[in-house]
Amino acid sequence: MKRTISLYLFALLTSMLLTSVPVMAQPDTDLETALEAIHFRPIDDIVDTELIVQNFASDGTATLPIETRVPVACTLVYGTTEAFGQLTLDQDMAGGTHSEHNPLLTGLEPETTYYFRVQGVDEEGTIYISETMTFTTPAMDAEPVENLLSPERGAEVVGVSSNWNGQADDGSFGVLRALDGSPNTAWSTDGDGNEAWVEIRLGQRSVIQQVEFWTRYMSDGTAQIYEFTVTTDSGDTYGPFSLPDPNQPYTFDVAFEAETLRFDVTDSSGGNVGAVEIAVYGEPVE
Repeated sequence: MKRTISLYLFALLTSMLLTSVPVMAQPDTDLETALEAIHFRPIDDIVDTELIVQNFASDGTATLPIETRVPVACTLVYGTTEAFGQLTLDQDMAGGTHSEHNPLLTGLEPETTYYFRVQGVDEEGTIYISETMTFTTPAMDAEPVENLLSPERGAEVVGVSSNWNGQADDGSFGVLRALDGSPNTAWSTDGDGNEAWVEIRLGQRSVIQQVEFWTRYMSDGTAQIYEFTVTTDSGDTYGPFSLPDPNQPYTFDVAFEAETLRFDVTDSSGGNVGAVEIAVYGEPVE
């Protein structure tokens, strides 16, 4: 655990140095020695594909999926000028060094050009750095919300098994992240595994025609939901519904009427299970 924390602190310190953030204190001998021992390499040495910011969402988020041949702790700096100004770490809770990365960019404005640079540090202290690159955000026009579970449609969370690290429902990994319509955010439980659940009251009683679910997962193989059920306020349970691939959402045709829906995990790989998105579609009962 201490090694994991040290790697991330080192990555953060490196990002500060590379983005010209002033350090007021004079370095001691140990720090001077460490800085002299730093090895810088181009990130092309460990990345085979082009670095492309993608998955732009209407909430002003995007991601930069990266796979490295060498396990590293990854950071990304970005901003509307070459001075950057914003930094994001990898969103994988496994921490430490790994090869699959998905840093999340937030607060993006539509139709705006951003500068960014990717940086990573391995367990030997070698720092891999990309060139400064740019991307331009799309128009991001708001679309009508059709998900009946969305708070924008009057729905509210009645209860949840847990949110990671005791966060509130609107925290960075709170359950509302599974109801925000963004593929870049997710709800994570605090290690609930097969005991995970969430109960949501719709804005009004509705005829449900489709259920959609996209499980989250972690690069260490945990947190993937394999099956879940849906139970209505009348006590009827539907499913289990299967989720074979964590890289995509699954939609299931159903036919029932409900005002409250409870989603229960019935099979998973354990750990911090949760969802990228949960949605139901149908028509309110007049």
